[in-house]
Amino acid sequence: MARNAEAVGENTYGFDAIRGVQAGKEFFVVICPLNIVGKMFHNVEYEISPKERAQRTLNQSRIPVIVKYMLDNPKEYIFSSLTAAVDGNMSFEPAPHLGPDGKIGRLTIDMGARFLLNDGQHRKHAIDEALKERPELRSESISIMFVKDKELKRCQQMFADLNKNAMKPSKSLNILYDQRDEFSQFVVELTETVEAFKNRVNLEKTSIGAGDTDAFTLNGVLDATKKFLGKTKIKEITDEEKQLAEKFWNTLSDILPEWQHLIKKSMKPKEIRDAFVNTNTNCLNALGLVGRVIRETYPDDWAKKLTKLRKIDWSRTNPLWVGNLMQDGKLVRTTVGIEMGADAILKECGIANRVKKRRKK
Repeated sequence: MARNAEAVGENTYGFDAIRGVQAGKEFFVVICPLNIVGKMFHNVEYEISPKERAQRTLNQSRIPVIVKYMLDNPKEYIFSSLTAAVDGNMSFEPAPHLGPDGKIGRLTIDMGARFLLNDGQHRKHAIDEALKERPELRSESISIMFVKDKELKRCQQMFADLNKNAMKPSKSLNILYDQRDEFSQFVVELTETVEAFKNRVNLEKTSIGAGDTDAFTLNGVLDATKKFLGKTKIKEITDEEKQLAEKFWNTLSDILPEWQHLIKKSMKPKEIRDAFVNTNTNCLNALGLVGRVIRETYPDDWAKKLTKLRKIDWSRTNPLWVGNLMQDGKLVRTTVGIEMGADAILKECGIANRVKKRRKK
């Protein structure tokens, strides 16, 4: 067993620890070998009623995803700290040379103490499963923040506080930062190579506010590119698919009058967004579907057929968009609406084929 987490006698866990204070209460941060995590947090609290427990019900479907992440990235995976409440004997002894107020020392916890995870239950279960497949991971470690909580009365509030103040990264930021996802990184490259996208794609937000200076969102470009290529879940992308996607977006840059205004800077992005639909994520997705249908229908000259899009009135006031991309005067994103919008565009182009996805009645 690793030196920084060992049994003291037969009934005590011992950890090298750092002591801190939050809201007037002590907490301790330790480094714990992965094989000890499952032993400490083996309770069955997730099976009792929500009123009595201090966590959400375990979502079993999340665990294999985290396990796969660990096993597929043995040199790169990273986990944030677990946060745990302890009801039982727990004592901290500062390092002798630091004196009684020292922040670094030795934390001992009675093995009979009750431990509850306020944050990290899915990581904990994933670690257990990953160790079964790859036992050598037992020597690796994770940090844990321990808080003393007599009778675990503060647990539910701790869980609520930890989660209500956490902010999930936007889809665009996840796309931007996911270096392992080849498709995501290709889409980021598109924002630099496609003329209409250059310096006009918001890389952080999933929607654009009234005062923003961008015309498109990164997640909008990614979703529309998936639709153009006819893919749902995709991480890898072939060179041929890259060439097709880049050609598609560059063709639209050349033929859509509003995008030409962006490129020539004869209109500001906000002016385009306020007056037209074809920079909005809904319409980008519809254009992706249109591109796919045209490419599949006319494989040899699909780019030429796209020029028919030039004659369409893309203004928000065009009744063509009512009941599909727009509801009650506002752009509303629904799967059926996007498909109907794509069909309306195809009809305007004189193309008989329609989006082939079955719609809900």
